[in-house]
Amino acid sequence: MTKEMQFKTIVAQYCKVKPEDMTNETKFREDLGFSSLDFMSFLGELEDTFDVELEEEDVLHIFTIGEALALLETLQE
Repeated sequence: MTKEMQFKTIVAQYCKVKPEDMTNETKFREDLGFSSLDFMSFLGELEDTFDVELEEEDVLHIFTIGEALALLETLQE
């Protein structure tokens, strides 16, 4: 499983959208219906799964799947 598909599979646990139907432009709140609690839980799961530490100042600017994936890539370099 690719990192992107693994990421989208985690996202899918918090909404009713299939991973294969998500694009980089998919928005967490508007398109997927994430609440603030969903988003925080999701971020914690990302940290555990990908062994990264997310900073609050970085995640405040995350609105789409693509932005989250780009941040994840940066943290894993």
